[in-house]
Amino acid sequence: MDAEQVDLPESADLPTHPGPPTTVTRAGQLLAALVALGAVVTVLIIVLHDQLIRSWAEGRRDTRKVLRTQGLDAVKNGEVHVPAFIPVALVLFVVVALLIWVLAAFLRGGYGWARISLTVTLFFLAVGTIAGVRTGAPATFAALSVASFPLEVAAAYFLWHKDTSAYLKG
Repeated sequence: MDAEQVDLPESADLPTHPGPPTTVTRAGQLLAALVALGAVVTVLIIVLHDQLIRSWAEGRRDTRKVLRTQGLDAVKNGEVHVPAFIPVALVLFVVVALLIWVLAAFLRGGYGWARISLTVTLFFLAVGTIAGVRTGAPATFAALSVASFPLEVAAAYFLWHKDTSAYLKG
């Protein structure tokens, strides 16, 4: 017995659910770019760990002398504990990436509160980036930090674009 096939006319009265506007898609792409940049920074923190410790030690009077006279190993094994750059970076990356991923999904679903939450997240990412640059981070990290600002500004622009607002109100 053959299954019956139902042919619907092309103009059938099916509900249409238009997808999110281009501005929401662009915001999502920029947020994904920020997450990718965060992944690069996290990998570099692991790869350039000694360079980060050197930079940190140079910025402190109590460890600068030890670094210059006894070397990096003396700083690592010294009385002053070196910050745990790697675990902090890994946890921070995972938490922020997952937060952005979940909030972006809600934004695509039309929830206005997700836009506010993403904007606040972008603000705190910018504040954290400024704080990181002010600590005298190595040039590689400073350059990547500066590269994140246009992405954050552009993402905020698309989040608050009139087309995004119309989509969230509709």
